[in-house]
Amino acid sequence: MSEIKVQHILTIAELLLKGARDNYVNITTRELGANIGRSQQAASKHLLELEEKGYISRRRSGQGFCIRVTEKGYREIQELFLRLKAALEPLPKMIELAGVAVAGMGEGGYYMSLEGYRRQFIERLGFDPYPGTLNIRLDKVYIDLKRELVMYPAITIDGFSDGKRTYGWVKCYNARINDMIDGAVLVLERTHHDESIMEVIAPVKILDALGLKYGDRVDVKVLIQQQQQQRRITSNNK
Repeated sequence: MSEIKVQHILTIAELLLKGARDNYVNITTRELGANIGRSQQAASKHLLELEEKGYISRRRSGQGFCIRVTEKGYREIQELFLRLKAALEPLPKMIELAGVAVAGMGEGGYYMSLEGYRRQFIERLGFDPYPGTLNIRLDKVYIDLKRELVMYPAITIDGFSDGKRTYGWVKCYNARINDMIDGAVLVLERTHHDESIMEVIAPVKILDALGLKYGDRVDVKVLIQQQQQQRRITSNNK
């Protein structure tokens, strides 16, 4: 959940409108205050607080400063936007994602075989997953869509402890792979992958079932409305 203060949202939005996402921009506290409906002193305070939180970066320019919104600041606003969008707009029927199959580090098989996860997958997804995940490196245009998934209803696999270590939660989204195999896209609490990698499970070894190899194209349809219906059924059965 975003931790950004309400009073700072308009300040960052104004900076983004000025082009501060990709470049340092010049803006005075007087101009900023006027644009967000606050005093010059309040605008100056906002900038100091945002800089302390790491949401903006400032550097001296002549007698003043130029400002850029950091990646952290941008992500905070983006997360807030996505939550509002999910709350205000009707759920899409599905989200289509695509990329190429890539080799993983072999961790998927280990985690899929843990009884604490496997039992919940069977109960909540309705299938026993093959002990391994298919890693798909998404085309760049789909990465933001993948980020949006967490804003939609999910079937949650709870984290657990085996007495030696703890394992994080997993959010699951019903999916159809290459229009042939039903499975689920996973969003993990803990992962070593960057945001371009999407992990998918199914009751079969996906590459073999589809006759694919690493480097081949894979299309995934995430079934959002079906997801919501199954989530309701799962909640009622708990």
